[in-house]
Amino acid sequence: MSLNRIGIRREDKNRWERRVPLTPADLQELSQSHDIDFTLQSFPRRTFTDQKYRDSGISVKEELNGCGVVIGVKEVPPELLEEGKTYVFFAHVIKGQSYNMPLLQRILDLNITLIDYELIADETDRRLVFFGPHAGCAGMINSLNALGARLQFEGVDNPFSQLRSAYTYDSLAQAQAQLREIGRQIVEQGLPAIVSPLVVGFTGYGNVSQGAQAILDLLPSRELTPAQLLAGGWEQADDAVIKVVFHEEHLVERLDGTPFELQTYYDQPQLFRSVFTDYLPHLHILINAVYWDHRYPRLVTRDYLRQAWSIPDQCRLRVIGDISIDLEGSIECSIKATNSDNPCYVYEPLQERYLDGVAGAGPVIMAVDNLPCEIHRESSEDFSRALKPFIPALAAADWQLPLTEINLPGPIRRAVIAHQGRLTPAWEHLSQYLLKTDI
Repeated sequence: MSLNRIGIRREDKNRWERRVPLTPADLQELSQSHDIDFTLQSFPRRTFTDQKYRDSGISVKEELNGCGVVIGVKEVPPELLEEGKTYVFFAHVIKGQSYNMPLLQRILDLNITLIDYELIADETDRRLVFFGPHAGCAGMINSLNALGARLQFEGVDNPFSQLRSAYTYDSLAQAQAQLREIGRQIVEQGLPAIVSPLVVGFTGYGNVSQGAQAILDLLPSRELTPAQLLAGGWEQADDAVIKVVFHEEHLVERLDGTPFELQTYYDQPQLFRSVFTDYLPHLHILINAVYWDHRYPRLVTRDYLRQAWSIPDQCRLRVIGDISIDLEGSIECSIKATNSDNPCYVYEPLQERYLDGVAGAGPVIMAVDNLPCEIHRESSEDFSRALKPFIPALAAADWQLPLTEINLPGPIRRAVIAHQGRLTPAWEHLSQYLLKTDI
């Protein structure tokens, strides 16, 4: 059985990207166990150096000539796509994202097969290959860092001002150690009265949310249900940090007053309205880690923020860690994604303006859109471990055959968005977004 040569491309979307889809150790094991030839495109910023791959027996070259399957992490610039190849990366097209429709159109024009990591899932739609927990870890670290800087702007000394942005730590373990030390200080000295107890809310409960919660759990905390949060009585408790996790039934309610039913919400979101504003007045930090698209109600609107900030000293909300970062989506005031070295901006609802940094009369928005690359080593190792089992099938497949005739595991077959330049049946609806986009 002949195998495709697999290429691992360099990451060129932005200067922060250091992740790899497959580690040297995993490539070495795949090469030896399955007789797969790999070529690595040279790249000096990888978390694992080119020499590490060479030492593992992997060929390192400037180009990926002769590779029928090309694997990366982030989107390939359209001008670098090669005709007829099979590409595997996070495409960010399944919501019809306008900024990536030129990429999708180029894929179709060049008769390319596209496999999207976001769609590699089991029969229950549980994702199998992802960076989510590390996005949550970095997002929580950055949100606590933003809180520390915001309180300092307000003239409030606080232990979170010691915390740095996630990307500045040598490892996740180093950041975790500092958080444990901050937790020790909180136990001994408490928190400033203005944020005591500190209330952190999480929308969503999946991989991203779990990663963020794991970081918060390094501090002295306890969890309340959303109902307990509304019931009150905890404000004078000795607890330093309070965690609240919101599920879908806490975010919305039926317009007709009938009981919430999850599948109905997924299938007919137009029947629901947001009720999340009931909880927002109690939160100091909101971590947004929920899936959202344009069919669903928004959670935080500009109108709500305008009303909340029109009453002096009544709004507790200091930071919104928008990890999901759907622009002007579930968090309507999230208007742009940010970079690691400038992660935050303030939305001033009364002035309807945005200011870079943490100073201003409104919530700080932390909106870094590439958070897992801030924990590049650990996130790469976990991702590679999850992706490795699917590599032999990618290498063995005859991608010139019709998709129905290719021997593929179900999770990979379901992740094919386009094959030989045509949208697969499950994704033919994306053609409507191509028609709406000036390509």
